[in-house]
Amino acid sequence: MNSKKDSQQEKIRIEKLKKLKKIGINPYPSEKYYISSSIKKILNNYKKKKNVSIAGRIMSIRIMGKASFLEIEDYSDIIQIYINKNYIDDKKYNIVLKKLIDIGDFIGIKGFLFKTKTKKITINAENFTLLSKSLKPIPNVKLDKYGISHDVFSDTEQRYRMRYIDLIVNKNVKNVFISRTNIINYIRNFLNKKEYLEVETPILQNIPGGAIAKPFKTYHNSLNIPLYLRTSNELYLKKLIVGGFKGVYEFAKDFRNEGMDRIHNPEFTILELYVSYKDYYWMMDFTENLLEYICLKEKKNIKFNYFNKKISFKKPYPKISIYESIKKYTGFDIENINKISLIEICKKLNITILNYNKGKIIDDIFDKYCSKYYIQPTFIIDHPVEMNPLSKRHRKNTNITERFELIINGKEIANAYSELNDPIDQLNRFKKQNKKNINEEELIDYDFINSLKIGMPPTAGIGFGIDRLIMLLTNQKSIQDVLFFPQMKNK
Repeated sequence: MNSKKDSQQEKIRIEKLKKLKKIGINPYPSEKYYISSSIKKILNNYKKKKNVSIAGRIMSIRIMGKASFLEIEDYSDIIQIYINKNYIDDKKYNIVLKKLIDIGDFIGIKGFLFKTKTKKITINAENFTLLSKSLKPIPNVKLDKYGISHDVFSDTEQRYRMRYIDLIVNKNVKNVFISRTNIINYIRNFLNKKEYLEVETPILQNIPGGAIAKPFKTYHNSLNIPLYLRTSNELYLKKLIVGGFKGVYEFAKDFRNEGMDRIHNPEFTILELYVSYKDYYWMMDFTENLLEYICLKEKKNIKFNYFNKKISFKKPYPKISIYESIKKYTGFDIENINKISLIEICKKLNITILNYNKGKIIDDIFDKYCSKYYIQPTFIIDHPVEMNPLSKRHRKNTNITERFELIINGKEIANAYSELNDPIDQLNRFKKQNKKNINEEELIDYDFINSLKIGMPPTAGIGFGIDRLIMLLTNQKSIQDVLFFPQMKNK
C-alpha cells in the first residue's frame, strides 16, 4: 500500500465526513439496521420483484449520470446494486452518493430484485443508508491494458500485520479460516459422540509442566508469586482422569518462548485428549478413524493434494521404530549404544549438540535425517525412555516407551502415549529431567505426583497440533497463514 497516497485519501475522506455531518447525516448511526437475508441466500433464491434489505461494504462504484451501479459485499457474498435517481431524492443521490460516498463505506440498501440484460441478479435500490464511513481506502486491485495487476495487497508481512485488510481483499484467506473453524467443529463433534468431556484448564500455571520447553514467565502482584504461561495442559487433564472422568479433551492455547519458523509460532493451538482404560495401540486406531472422518467431512475424500504431493488418510498407517528409521536413513544402528558413542556418530552426521540428553540427541538425528521421508501418515514408535518422561515403559522392552509420533509431510502432527501412572517411576523421571535442566526453575509438579498416588487408571493420551493439521487440510505452507494474528516482530 502507498502510505503517501493513503494519507492524501484519508484527508479527503475526513473532509467528506465533515460535509456529511453538516448536511445532517450521521456517518456512524447507532440504530440497528434490518437485514432480510444474507446476500448468498438472495442470490441462491432469486425471485423477480422480491423486496430485500441488505447491508455491507461498498466494493466498487460506477457513477453514470442519472443511474449508478455499486457492488456491496456482506459476510457471505457480493451483489450488484442499481441506483436510479428516479427512486432516490435529489439530495441523497446528487450530493451523498455522487460526492460523499466511497469504496469501503458500509451502507444499507432496501429495494427489489431484478436481472440486468446480462442476466446479473441486481437490487434496484429504493433507499440507501450510510452505516459507517471508511476513512482509509482499501486496496482496489486493477488490471492494466497488459493484464498486469496493480495495488494488490500481497506483501506477506503487511497481510499478517493487517489481517482485517487481507480478509477484505483476498477472498481465499477468509475461506482458510472458515475451514479452520469447520475442522475444529468436526473434531469436537467426533469426540462428543464418544461422550468425552470438553474442559478448560489453567493458562497461568505455578509450574510449567507437561512439556520440555522454555516458558513465558510473568508475576502475580496480589499473590506475590511467579507464574508461567502454560507450555502444556497435560498434567491438569490427567488429574481429571484421576478424578473419575471417562475421557477429557481441550482445545488449548499453549505458549513456548522459543524460535519461530514456518511451523512454529510462540502461541499455538493443541488438542489434548485423554481416555481411561486405553493404551497407545488403541490410540493409533482412534487417530486413524478421527483423521479419516475429518478429511471426509472437509475434503469429501480421504485423499487430497498438498501442493504437488498426494496424501492419503486411508488406514492403516505404517508403524516404524525410530531406531529402524535412523538406521535406514543414516546407516547407523544406535539402539544399544552409550551416549559417548552417540555423540561420536553426531560428529560424523554434522549434528551440532546443544543438549546432551540422550533422548534429545536421538530426536535431533531423526528430525534432520529421517522425518522428511514420511510424506504419508506414519506412526514412529519405540522411542527411548530418555525422550519421554510421561510415557509408560514398553511392556516388552523397558528401555523404550509406549509412544508414537504421527508424521505427515515430514512434520510431527501428533504425539501420543500409554500414560505413565506409576507415581514412583514418574517422580524419578521428573528428578532426572530436572537435573538436566539445572539452569531452569524446578519442573517437578508434586501435586501431579500426589494425584498419581491417589491412583490413575490405565490411560491413553494424545496431543494434536491443530495449526499444522489445518495447514495440511487447507493447503498452506506457513503456520502464519492459519492464524488470524500471528506473532510479529516490532517494526
